[in-house]
Amino acid sequence: MKKFLPVLTALLLLILAGCGGEENSSAEETADEVRIAYFPNFTHIATIVALENGYFEEAFGEEVTIDTMTFPNGSAFMEALSTDEFDIGTVGPTPATTTYQRNAGHEIIAGAVNGGAVLATAEDSGIESVEDLDGKRVAVPTIGSTQDIMLRKELQEVGLNIEDAGGTVSLVPQAPADTSTLFLQGDVDAAATQEPWGVFLENQANASILLDEEEFAWGTDLTTTVVTANNTFTDANPELTQDYLSAHLEAIDFIENNNEEAVQIFVDHIEEITGNALDFDETLEASNRLNPAYEINEDVIQEMATISMEAGYIPSDDVEGLVNREYLDAVLEEE
Repeated sequence: MKKFLPVLTALLLLILAGCGGEENSSAEETADEVRIAYFPNFTHIATIVALENGYFEEAFGEEVTIDTMTFPNGSAFMEALSTDEFDIGTVGPTPATTTYQRNAGHEIIAGAVNGGAVLATAEDSGIESVEDLDGKRVAVPTIGSTQDIMLRKELQEVGLNIEDAGGTVSLVPQAPADTSTLFLQGDVDAAATQEPWGVFLENQANASILLDEEEFAWGTDLTTTVVTANNTFTDANPELTQDYLSAHLEAIDFIENNNEEAVQIFVDHIEEITGNALDFDETLEASNRLNPAYEINEDVIQEMATISMEAGYIPSDDVEGLVNREYLDAVLEEE
């Protein structure tokens, strides 16, 4: 029996060496495809510019292919991210926070846009202050959206609340592109919305802006759109994650220095993927209300999480680990 032990030992060592070699090889492999998601909204202009100007392609290199998909709202975006339908993209901070409570499989790794949200009121609504929203119907993109939380913050400060929390203000979920129809038909009194829909409501439905991008909720301190990624992707592909952010920062710089051209890129892109032709001049006007930016305001995100908890959207406002600046800081150090 003893004479077989050296043979068995040798075989075991070969097997273990082979397994170890495969593990190391796998660990060194990076993805050959990056799946990027975003909304066909103005607050996602940095992603759109990076795609159209080829910044992602240049950053990833020829051996990496890019697949893109769009979503109508944050709930659909986060559900798809949670089920590994894509790797990285841009979304509002509230959906990212809400989903984090149920499934902490993602992280916010950069900001994308600050501001860009307004509270508009319908013609003849009689609303001249936030207090006047008492008993009114207010459109929001979706229940639990970033604009929903912004509205709740404003209402809290004047002692009002949403009907589902025992208050007197009704929420009406409606896609921002269709909100002007609600205004014209008299179905809502106001709207918490993002640009360019605020400008469109002014020009197409004779709406007034009660609170502009500097006044609504946290104003320009609010990171209204963030870069959010699946942890599985970032952990396995730190270099590609940094490459994404390098392209993201390049897009932000382009928008800041070529605003009209960036708006035209956005308008053309939206028409190509949706068939809707946005008015260039109105969209350019709306661009003054948002500020593409890569920084993340963690204090505001925490406060938004607390309001989401108070609204019953999440069981806790503990968002520790949601924001990860590691990749952004690495890119900024190389700039």
